[in-house]
Amino acid sequence: MTTATLSIDLDAIAANWRALDRASSSGVQTAAVVKADGYGLGITRVARALAQAGARRFFVALAEEGAALRQAIGPGPQICILSGHMAGDTEMVHDLDLTPMLNALDQVTRHLEALPGLPFGVQLDTGMNRLGMEEAEWEAVAPFVLEAGPELIMSHLACADEPDHALNDLQLATFHAMTDGTGVPRSLAATGGILLGPKYHFDLTRPGIGLYGGRPYEGATRVVGLSLPVIQTRIVQPGEAVGYGCSWTAEAPTMIATLSGGYADGLLRSLSNNAVLWDGDTPCPLVGRVSMDLITVDISHLSYVPRSLDILGPHQTVDDLADIAGTIGYEILTSLSQRYTRRYQEGGT
Repeated sequence: MTTATLSIDLDAIAANWRALDRASSSGVQTAAVVKADGYGLGITRVARALAQAGARRFFVALAEEGAALRQAIGPGPQICILSGHMAGDTEMVHDLDLTPMLNALDQVTRHLEALPGLPFGVQLDTGMNRLGMEEAEWEAVAPFVLEAGPELIMSHLACADEPDHALNDLQLATFHAMTDGTGVPRSLAATGGILLGPKYHFDLTRPGIGLYGGRPYEGATRVVGLSLPVIQTRIVQPGEAVGYGCSWTAEAPTMIATLSGGYADGLLRSLSNNAVLWDGDTPCPLVGRVSMDLITVDISHLSYVPRSLDILGPHQTVDDLADIAGTIGYEILTSLSQRYTRRYQEGGT
């Protein structure tokens, strides 16, 4: 096969959820964030594995993602929509039993007028300046919103992956000031917030990246592997260049392997001349530029031509690759191409 293989360990995702559930305070519900197609790994299989592990509340970004999730897991578990109740969402929210997190007055008005009595939550802005109602807006609408019975009040930490950042405590204090005494279940912590400790946990935690093996959850079980097949090899002579722009030139006779995978598959161009691939325990440097469908790797030190090389695996996590590319593990995960053959591992198979 010319197609690269993306291995996804569903048991590892379930194990990471259970570990973060244990890390959440006693009596706190642990949800699961599966937006962006389960962080690029396939929402259907990922969500089913998390539901089997015990997750009963899920978060997605958009109502359309909620529709796909409902189809995957069926009735029962709650599906929360972080973008809230947008124009055009009403039928999906009603028919598929979705719970929008209302972010602004127009969403509050839309939901309470179109779907009175149906579940909703509220998202507050405590300092991230992204989604949610700010203090003045919340103060104005809180009396009639609380009377309508929200299922959850939530906010989101901007710097939870930096435990010493001053904004963490400031957001915590602001969240208390905006929500104490409401009598409504509350949520502030995603993965980083869970790791900050119990005072951030409130009634519900929402792990996301930690489920998929990424920072800041250093104790996560590895979830993904990515193996790229070798299409062709050639000897490049001293002085000859490899790839677009002649950005790498051989200084000695060099065995170059051309592999299937490129920036169309989520292998960022910033990996050019920087990344390492692996043949088992042996590193092999990526040389030349990453192109749309292909990369080139120096395998001169190997005694044979491998069928494939790993760019994600035991020796290189999504965060390791992100460090090389100058980005974050989230971007590596969610950029993984649909061209990859996805091989799910579950129950030891």
